[in-house]
Amino acid sequence: MKNTRNYGVTKGVRPIKSTMMTASVLALALAAGAAMAQETPAPAAEDDVTEVVVTGFRGSLKSALNVKKNSAGTVDSILSEDVAKFPDSNLAESMQRIPGVTLSRGDGGEGRNISVRGLGPGYTRVRLNGMEGAAQTGSSDIYGAGNSGRSFDFNVFPSEIFSALSTRKTASADVEEGSLGATVDLRSPRPFDYREDQVLSFTAKGVYNEVSKSTDPRLSLLASKKFADGKFGILGTLTYQDRNIREVGYSAVDILPSNINAFNAIRRDAAGLPVTTAPLNEAQPFCTPIGWVSPTGGATISPDPSVHGAKGATATNCSTNNPRTGTIAAYNTIYNLRRADALTTPGSGAFFPRIPRYVNSEQDAKRTGGSLTFQWRPDSDTEVSFDVLYSKYEVERRDNYIAMLSLARNIGNNGQPMVSVKDVEFDDNGSLVYGLFDGMDIRSEGLVDQFTSEFKQANLNFRRRFTERFEVSGMVGVSESVWDGPMRLQTFVDIIDADNVSIDFRGGGTTPVLDFGVDVSDPANFLYAPGAADGTVTGGFSVQGKPANNKTKITTINLDTKYELNADVTFKVGGQFRENDFNAYNLNLIPSQVAVKALPAGVTLASITTQITGVDELWGGGAPSSWLAVDSAKWRDVFDFDSFQYCGIECGAGKSQIKETVKSVYFMTEFNTDSLLPVPVRGDIGIRTVFTDQFAVGHIPVTAPAGSPYPTRGLRNEVERSYSDTLPSANIVFEITPDLLARFSAAKVMSRPELGALTPASGVTFTTRTGTINNPFLDPIRATTFDAALEWYFRPGSLVSVAYFHKDIKTFVQRVNELVPYNQLGLPEELLVGNASGAVATDLFNVARFTNTPGGPLKGYELNAQFDLDFLPGPFANIGVLGNYTNISSEITYILSPTVTTTNDLTGLSRESASGTIYYEDDKFSVRATGSYRGNYIRGIPASAGSDLQGNDDTFYVDASASYAVSDRLKISLEAQNLTDEQNRLFIDSTREDTLFETRIGRTVTFGMTYKY
Repeated sequence: MKNTRNYGVTKGVRPIKSTMMTASVLALALAAGAAMAQETPAPAAEDDVTEVVVTGFRGSLKSALNVKKNSAGTVDSILSEDVAKFPDSNLAESMQRIPGVTLSRGDGGEGRNISVRGLGPGYTRVRLNGMEGAAQTGSSDIYGAGNSGRSFDFNVFPSEIFSALSTRKTASADVEEGSLGATVDLRSPRPFDYREDQVLSFTAKGVYNEVSKSTDPRLSLLASKKFADGKFGILGTLTYQDRNIREVGYSAVDILPSNINAFNAIRRDAAGLPVTTAPLNEAQPFCTPIGWVSPTGGATISPDPSVHGAKGATATNCSTNNPRTGTIAAYNTIYNLRRADALTTPGSGAFFPRIPRYVNSEQDAKRTGGSLTFQWRPDSDTEVSFDVLYSKYEVERRDNYIAMLSLARNIGNNGQPMVSVKDVEFDDNGSLVYGLFDGMDIRSEGLVDQFTSEFKQANLNFRRRFTERFEVSGMVGVSESVWDGPMRLQTFVDIIDADNVSIDFRGGGTTPVLDFGVDVSDPANFLYAPGAADGTVTGGFSVQGKPANNKTKITTINLDTKYELNADVTFKVGGQFRENDFNAYNLNLIPSQVAVKALPAGVTLASITTQITGVDELWGGGAPSSWLAVDSAKWRDVFDFDSFQYCGIECGAGKSQIKETVKSVYFMTEFNTDSLLPVPVRGDIGIRTVFTDQFAVGHIPVTAPAGSPYPTRGLRNEVERSYSDTLPSANIVFEITPDLLARFSAAKVMSRPELGALTPASGVTFTTRTGTINNPFLDPIRATTFDAALEWYFRPGSLVSVAYFHKDIKTFVQRVNELVPYNQLGLPEELLVGNASGAVATDLFNVARFTNTPGGPLKGYELNAQFDLDFLPGPFANIGVLGNYTNISSEITYILSPTVTTTNDLTGLSRESASGTIYYEDDKFSVRATGSYRGNYIRGIPASAGSDLQGNDDTFYVDASASYAVSDRLKISLEAQNLTDEQNRLFIDSTREDTLFETRIGRTVTFGMTYKY
């Protein structure tokens, strides 16, 4: 069966406000352009842009346009406005002004990574000072938890240590492979960027957020000095930031049909005897009310006293001290809702939030960084520079939830089948509108997550022109990115069988009012103790995959030669050696310490808990004014958490390594001629050949040998493979007039799979011939691309352009269920030895594993406008506007099972995105406002049972900034982010769009001063 229905996210989209916003910016710009078209002055001479640090926002825009105009490929740049002054406080947020670039935000709403032309962060390569880098941070689970792949997390770095950022959207042979979306270059400042022999700049800022109600410091320093008559220079930067972030909101964790946790009850006749006619079992989603009779015949009691008498199930009780108080009308409403594909399953069309809860997340983050550059330029033919970069991002995140837990539990933990439903209402799609319950378990959960991301890089660059025509340049560099997580500790306390608990969406909006039916601030209502014999959980803790550590070391050697055949043609030949070595491990708590222990004598629950307050004021939505939560520090002290012991591969914990050795060579011709065609033509044509050797190590949990202190151990599994790619590329620019350019680009490109998918680790069950595994034999994602653009530079500092792009994605990567012989899974045959099921190497296993799939086409267009309105009279000449709009479509084939496929958008692709900026700047005063829109997009496909996808709602953020030069040396500034108090919402299912997660981060205001000497 083939299902080609497009589940594109369209419901609830708000593209009109974006399109209107962008259209208004473009209309203003085009009107101004039309007024000037008749008398456009001669263009300014094209500058050789060597000084990337310029003064003022207007100057940075003009310099960026020069870079774009003079490039052979499609390159968009953002340059610093002044010494140590990047336009935005977050690198990823700056990039929203680039057409086709959309931002993904993480905890606290801070920009974390980017997508370019619909292709997510895993398809974008980032280079720092010319060398590919890796940067990983942690995050809450809803945002993908820790990044252990190739995606680059921009929030590791303070923006102050960089002076220029460029996004290369088309491929060239002399730029290393690995990108389907773009190659992003970050550049730190160097001494010769400045005309002055000596530069000193200090900036101090205070950052205030209305949700955290905290004012935090942000400091930066830049110092530069030239020596030896300007032939040698040293530049250093230092920066420090301390942030206290708070985020409040609602989370459902998941949305599931009510049959997921149903109990297969035994139908009985009037005498209470089991009905002997098939089928004997019928899944019951909740505790059946007294007197309920199954529509299919026979009285049914669930939970059944004859099966679950030990849990206290009787004809009148769902469980011990938990009466059957549900109504027949409410139960029938749930029972009769069936999905079209599950008509025989009661309750399959009634969808409930899995763990509805209020969220309070607080984060303490420190970000320090710096750069140091030595630059030597003895003459115009020779240059050597040595660059060092350092950044450290230290975070402790404390999440607290007050949650309804029973809907996430089956009968084993006395969960949903023990809950009575007194009243219930659903909408036409089966989404819960209102529910009133008895016997609902309530949990106050706390999670403390600590991690540090540390990045270090050193690279030596050189350039030497030996003759007027021959030049050699190169780079040798090493970078190391370490993500270290010493602790991820969950603690919780429970209330068992609360009554009159309600979930209420009837007030409208996207999140419900939760009423827990009990005072959740009173310690007397909560329990912390070992679980009961009947399966009741009464508080506890969990150490979740920590301590853990990821380390990526990248070694790069480049050598490039350039020979100018004549004024029109230049040949470039070069090669690169690059080794990416990724190592990861996590430890497990030793089994003897996993069990929950009772509170020690003399310790009460009140003495190890605290109150979470303020969520009712900051979020609303019926949140309690306070709720009880375990104080993690007190809990750790009481139970001597520092003495807990851990184990690694000896007890089956994870450890892995991926080492990629990449060798590449390229040949490229650059040309610039006005003699071959009626118009001048320039560009490049080349080919790059890449050889990749991959060495992968994983550890597979297996039964430990006799005498081992642990039941499992990790069996080492190694896989080696090699592959190669030949990647032609071409970029051609036709200068129709000096101001009107037509660009065409075509290339074959590739992007390697995420590192986690390549790890040869798995879990297989021989008795059922099933498993879930990774795949070290994945091929890269490969595509052919075509780009075309028309750019009109009708005035200095002004541009109108339109661009079209098409990417034919030949291979994609998904996790797919398929039948595969064991000996093709990349697993050691040692695992087969002695298995009780008699499985052999040629047996077929039904496994869910990462697999290359066909992919599909992606295409779109970009509109871009930038206008310097200096032709207007008086102060209006200081105004400028810029805006862009991107529209993308894609048709990716997703394989849901060996016989079922569906077609939908690429995950992470927003069909529409736009940004617009209006600014005013004179010699003293500068002010600007920016609006950035991102349309909704798919985060994952398929989703959980009964839902086709997980999505992210559209967002529109407005930021503004202003500065005033008190003197030539002193400038004061004021910045504001998220002026409209925008909230980010994640949802599930393209039809129902049930809210999974929605939080408020609030507005942030930054005030500061910069002193230059």
